[in-house]
Amino acid sequence: MQQPLIFDIKRYAINDGPGIRIVIFFKGCPLSCLWCHNPESIALQPQKLFTQNKCIGCGECVRVCPQQACQLTAAGIVTDPQRCDFAGRCAEVCPTLATEISGYHKTVPELLKIIETERTLFDQSGGGVTFSGGEPLLHPNYLSEILDQCGRNQIHRTVDTCGFVSQATLLEVSKRTDLFLYDLKLMDSDKHKAYTGVDNTLILSNLKALAKTGVDIQIRIPLIKGVNSDRENLTATAKFIASLAGEKKAISLLPYHATASHKYQKLGQSYLHDNLKEPDSTELETAIDCFLTHNLVATVGG
Repeated sequence: MQQPLIFDIKRYAINDGPGIRIVIFFKGCPLSCLWCHNPESIALQPQKLFTQNKCIGCGECVRVCPQQACQLTAAGIVTDPQRCDFAGRCAEVCPTLATEISGYHKTVPELLKIIETERTLFDQSGGGVTFSGGEPLLHPNYLSEILDQCGRNQIHRTVDTCGFVSQATLLEVSKRTDLFLYDLKLMDSDKHKAYTGVDNTLILSNLKALAKTGVDIQIRIPLIKGVNSDRENLTATAKFIASLAGEKKAISLLPYHATASHKYQKLGQSYLHDNLKEPDSTELETAIDCFLTHNLVATVGG
């Protein structure tokens, strides 16, 4: 079984499912949303991050790199991507953490051991583990095995997904998942493709099928001014969610913010989307009212 790459493990999380949780972030995503706040999650491969203002010019990374991929310049460390093997020796010796490697492997037993260290918090708060990304369903065999292990150990299991995966995979994983956090971005297929790189036909079809299983689903909507905060899109979204089988779905509105722009700099990428804006309070109130009109409860955050 191929092991996925993990790029972060977040403890004491309170916004990714019930109670206090540990969140496991997998690398690799089939979408490339313009507002992505975890750009290091998109690529399936390891990536090197560099924070220029942390670099003190000690040259330790240059010294230890067996591939001679690092070069110390006036602008800090420059890495030759053709030479770099992303083994992480440079990150290990960097005294200021100016260099980081995003993406590392954990076996299922290793990951389960980390999850189990939070058992006391789970028991006290009604929490558990959330698998996020990226897109965790890109790694169905690994994900299913760790979900089964957590189930046997009576740990609450949440999967955060964009829904752009095969329906067979989604429904198979649903058998071993207690809660899905399901993202909805836009209802218009062409706009969805323009902003995320894919159309939403499969995403909507999968959500319909998932709702029919009776599994608990929380809808998450990243709300971006001028992209999906208009009444037309909100009304279409509300009608779609209201039509889903089973109990009415809870909705979390996640206001856009640009605080992740520094991550693009670390990756050596340009943040080209400064025109994206946060929704104002009026737009948030309009969204909440729009969903309430369709007997749906939407809250900000979560």
